[in-house]
Amino acid sequence: MPLPSNPFAEVPKPKVNDARQRRLQGGEWERLNEACRRSRNPFIRDMVEFGLETAMRQGEVLNACWSDVDFDKRTLHIPRAKNGHSRTIPLSPRAIAILHHRRADGLGQARLFPTTEDAVKMAWRRVMARVRLSNFRYHDLRHEAVSRFFEAGLSLAEVALISGHRDPRLLFRYTHLKPELIAQKLSSFHSGVQHGREAARRTRGVL
Repeated sequence: MPLPSNPFAEVPKPKVNDARQRRLQGGEWERLNEACRRSRNPFIRDMVEFGLETAMRQGEVLNACWSDVDFDKRTLHIPRAKNGHSRTIPLSPRAIAILHHRRADGLGQARLFPTTEDAVKMAWRRVMARVRLSNFRYHDLRHEAVSRFFEAGLSLAEVALISGHRDPRLLFRYTHLKPELIAQKLSSFHSGVQHGREAARRTRGVL
């Protein structure tokens, strides 16, 4: 039967809600870190913490080379990310410390973490079996890192420079701020305002 138009063209498609909101809760990072320390894979512990410090994807961490690191500027250049673009990210003091540790152990190696994706996947499965973090994936470390950057006070542009997101809407999908930390900031802000008002009143009184 000939049809003038596609009868399914106007049928709305269901939206796929695949956004992740899993973050590390109290005590979980300590448990995860200890489980990684006990792993037979000598790289997984540093890889996990380095990813948490840099918001880098697993593949980016695996492909990072010593030639991409500038210790003087405290930066790491990523020649090609998942989105096809390059970026240079700043490194935290802890990330620098991890690299110094890796450099001492990996003399003569081209890559920061000379292991394979399959080896990391196997090590991660064993770590998860040992620590039993409910519904936590390796990629959730990137969500955790981005959220921590915002909670530390970095701007949208600064976080995007680190994470490599070119669309703020995608960046917000990775951001899950903890309301209790925002409440603490509001409390500090309110106390600062009150202190400023009291100081101003004392100054007017002296004058």
